[in-house]
Amino acid sequence: MGVKKSLQTGGNLFNLLSSILTVLSTTTNYWTRQQGGHSGLWQECTHGKCSNIPCQNTLAVSAACMVLAATFSIVALGIGIRIQCQEAESRRSQNTIVLLFLSGLLLMIALAVYTSKNAWKPEVFFSWSYFFGWLALPFLFIAGFCFLLADMILQSTEAISGFPVCL
Repeated sequence: MGVKKSLQTGGNLFNLLSSILTVLSTTTNYWTRQQGGHSGLWQECTHGKCSNIPCQNTLAVSAACMVLAATFSIVALGIGIRIQCQEAESRRSQNTIVLLFLSGLLLMIALAVYTSKNAWKPEVFFSWSYFFGWLALPFLFIAGFCFLLADMILQSTEAISGFPVCL
């Protein structure tokens, strides 16, 4: 297995891990916990009874960015697997790179907005769903850099393929 293939495999594995963490973070209701309950992007549970959270601008921005980040990450995973499986064609991974970095940016925006909304409340503590979102962020960027390096290797091999080089 060459370096390009190893980087693509690593990028897909990091992207798979970040996709799982992002989807779990988005869908669960344990972003914060407070006395007697917990809440997420969609519901607030108090004393075992859950109810939908009324629409708030900051929460809507966080939720929209999280859904888009998860969607872009999953689409990038599909494209990345397709690129890796089709060995006959040398495919560049520019779309995957853009989707991964865009997904990371959206995830960072969502988490920063949610943090700014809840960081100043003394009785609220961030919980595991929130931390899964932050944990997915470096994996998205590492996956993006893996595909970027693999693309640079592919581009450089295509550039020197016509030259008579003895190595």
